[in-house]
Amino acid sequence: MQSREFGRTGRKVSEIGFGAWAIGSAWGEVNDDEARAALHAALDTGVTFLDTADVYGDGHSERLIAQVMKGRGGERPYIATKAGRRLPKQTVEGYSAENLSAWTDRSLKNLEVDTLDLVQLHCPPTDLYYHPEVFERLDRLVEQGKIRNYGVSVERVEEALKAIEYPGVQSVQIIFNAFRLRPASLFFEQAKKKKVAIIARVPLASGLLSGKFKADTKFEKTDHRLFNRNGEAFDVGETFSGVPYEVGLAAVEKIRPLVPGDTTMAKFALRWILMFDAVTVAIPGARNPAQAVSNAGAAALPALSSDTMAKIAAIYESDIKPYVHQKW
Repeated sequence: MQSREFGRTGRKVSEIGFGAWAIGSAWGEVNDDEARAALHAALDTGVTFLDTADVYGDGHSERLIAQVMKGRGGERPYIATKAGRRLPKQTVEGYSAENLSAWTDRSLKNLEVDTLDLVQLHCPPTDLYYHPEVFERLDRLVEQGKIRNYGVSVERVEEALKAIEYPGVQSVQIIFNAFRLRPASLFFEQAKKKKVAIIARVPLASGLLSGKFKADTKFEKTDHRLFNRNGEAFDVGETFSGVPYEVGLAAVEKIRPLVPGDTTMAKFALRWILMFDAVTVAIPGARNPAQAVSNAGAAALPALSSDTMAKIAAIYESDIKPYVHQKW
C-alpha cells in the first residue's frame, strides 16, 4: 500500500481508503460481524483512511469504527466523518454554530475520541459556499480542540472550486471515477495548486464498475441502488454516479476488454483513479473482508498505459458524458 500527502495537514494516508457508508445503511442488509471484519481486514492491508458520516445508520457506522479501534494497537488511522445531513431540510441557516457544535459532539461520542481528525460538511446547499461565517464557525471548533481539520463533501465541481477559496478547507470529497471525469480538469488543477486533499468517493459508480451487475440484477428495498435511481431520496449522482443503469451496463462491456486477465474490473477501476496524482485517496466501500482485501489490492497493480487511459476517456466521451458531464 502506497501513501499520499493529505493536503496541508502533515498527515499521509493510504491511497486506497475505506468508505463506511455501506456498513451503516442504504446498501441493503448490514451484518455487523461482517462489517467489523471488513474494517479489520482493510486495516490489516495497510489502509489508514476511514470515511464515515453521522447519518450512516444514524451513527451506526461511526460506532462500528469505534468498536474496531478499541481492539487494535499500532498507529491509528485517519478517521473522517461528516456533518449536516441530520437537518430535516437543507438550508444555510441550518449550519448554525449551535448545530455544528452539537453534530460534532455527537460524532465525538460515537467515535469515542476527544478530537475528530476531519469533519466534512456533508453536501450542503450550494449557497452555503457563499457564506464565510459557516467556515468561521468551523475555525472556532478547531480552536476549541473538537476537530483537527475540516473539509467539504460536494456534489458539484462549482462547489468544490468555491470551497477551496477558504483557507481552512483542507480537503474536498467528490464523486470521481471513469464515469465522472469532469473534476479532473479545472478542479484538480486548482486543488493541486492550493495543496488541498481530494477524496474520490463513489469510485466504482455504486458497483457498476465492478462489472458484476446485469440487467436483471436485483437490489434490496433498503438499497439506494433501487430506491434512489431517479433521485427520490437524495442527489441522483450518488447512485450509479448519475448514469442511467442500462447505459452504464453497456459502457462497462466496452471497458471489460481493457481489463487484464489477472485482475478484476473493480481493482482496475480503482487503479484508474490512482493514475491521477491530484487524488489523495479513493474510498470504496466493503461489507465483508474479501471485498476489503480486494479493494486494497488495487494499489499493487501496475500503472495503466496511456493507450488504455485514452480508450477509457473515449468511452466516457461517447457513452457517458451526455448524461452526466454538465449536471455536476
